[in-house]
Amino acid sequence: MILYLHGFRSSPQSMKARLMGERMAALGRSAEYLCPQLPASPRLAMELALSLLDGVPAQQLADELTVVGSSLGGYYATWLAERLGCRAVLLNPAIVPRQDLQKHVGVTTQFHSDEPFEFKAEYIDELRALDVARITRPERYYLIAATGDEVLDYRDMVAHYQGARQHVIQGSDHGISEFADYIESVLEFCDARPGTGGSL
Repeated sequence: MILYLHGFRSSPQSMKARLMGERMAALGRSAEYLCPQLPASPRLAMELALSLLDGVPAQQLADELTVVGSSLGGYYATWLAERLGCRAVLLNPAIVPRQDLQKHVGVTTQFHSDEPFEFKAEYIDELRALDVARITRPERYYLIAATGDEVLDYRDMVAHYQGARQHVIQGSDHGISEFADYIESVLEFCDARPGTGGSL
């Protein structure tokens, strides 16, 4: 099971989210792929993510769920991985988003539509409540970071996910334009049975 969390002002229509969905569909696994439109509120975003997993036994989540998160979604994915004990794939993840997003407080639009999007000042405190100072069990994490990220510093990502599986792309950009090249490695990580390296 894969739960994909998009980034700030993004949506399930993002390039990476669509590519993941198309690949899962091609494998006949559409039912195992969840990609919700996240609300602007970090608290509500995490409530929505947890509600989608409601009723799934905790051990099944730990063994079979991978949260894939891009940018701010990577920050959310880390919190969920620590809370649920599942795996997480981080795609140019935000490490301290409350600092970066302070300047975005106010009304703007989503990247993939003209729909208004408001990021309220109180959301900064909601982000702080989701902070993971240090990850546990680094083997649960797979980081894909681009040195050419024009929004976030890949060195912060590498340091935060020390000990995890890491792939540092030389160049590229924040959106990881060539993400199609990495889908198979992401799915391989998602399907690995904890502690064995085998598939589910």
